[in-house]
Amino acid sequence: MDTTVVKTGAEEKTWDGGNKPLRASYGKMMMWFFIVSDALTFSGFLASYGFSRFKFVDAWPIADQVFTHFPFLHGVDAPMYYVAFMTFVLIFSSVTMVLAVDAGHKMEQKKVIFYMFLTIIGGLIFVGSQAWEWATFIKGDYGAVETKGGKIVQFLDTEGERVAIRDFALHIPTERIEHEKKNGLWFQSEPDTVTSFSFEEVKAGFLANEDLLVRIQYKDENGHPIVLSREASIAKIVNDGKLVVEGANLRHNEYGTPLFADFFFFITGFHGFHVFSGVVINIIIFFNVVIGTYQRRGSYEMVEKVGLYWHFVDLVWVFVFTFFYLV
Repeated sequence: MDTTVVKTGAEEKTWDGGNKPLRASYGKMMMWFFIVSDALTFSGFLASYGFSRFKFVDAWPIADQVFTHFPFLHGVDAPMYYVAFMTFVLIFSSVTMVLAVDAGHKMEQKKVIFYMFLTIIGGLIFVGSQAWEWATFIKGDYGAVETKGGKIVQFLDTEGERVAIRDFALHIPTERIEHEKKNGLWFQSEPDTVTSFSFEEVKAGFLANEDLLVRIQYKDENGHPIVLSREASIAKIVNDGKLVVEGANLRHNEYGTPLFADFFFFITGFHGFHVFSGVVINIIIFFNVVIGTYQRRGSYEMVEKVGLYWHFVDLVWVFVFTFFYLV
């Protein structure tokens, strides 16, 4: 029986794997597929953030009033300065990655080592800075009171400056025993967060200080947070106050609506995970460059592929920085 297969003209033109789509290698194509799919994921996150922000626009925290800290400059009001520094470092690391890829095309091993080392250092600075920003955001600065309706009220002096609850709260001696199964209900546990002062201590200090006012999280028609009169402030705290909030977590946020903290942790955390992964991959490729793996192969394509990923996380941060911190 004759089993010879006769190829038609159409079959001869079918791609058999030998050609390179868009003149790119298989590895580059797969990296581009990953980047496109990941870009769609980040786009969905940022779109959700945008819809949520404009839905609660009158209660959304202002970034300039939240991210005001700078390492080793305690008490200095530096709105967005450190976030701008982080952005500069990450963009600069993208430049050094471009130089590393260019040096790889020229088979200049020492330059690839040098520029990849600078890229790794920039990535580590960014990840460390983001961890510091998270810790500062979680810890908080001034503290606030959450009302029975879940709204946040902050304390100001007569000049409109924020006042920390630690500066006016009165200490009320109380004896508190930590909850354990042996001395309480087995199905109950300690509160998620234990604040420095109780609500009664904050209320007593507020009533004793006539120079204090409260600012609610809603804004007026000009976009400015609403500050209540002394009488209205007292009524707000006495009749509607519930608990003290210090810092931010997934349930409470001293800066405003908890949804802001949810998006902050999720979006910046997801991007930070990408940067951390990129640093780990860069370190692996860096050591391969040092031992001459790609020099012997005669190609630094692996450096170029990890460079595509690094440029992607840098570009994503530009959008996160723009929509989350600036707009």
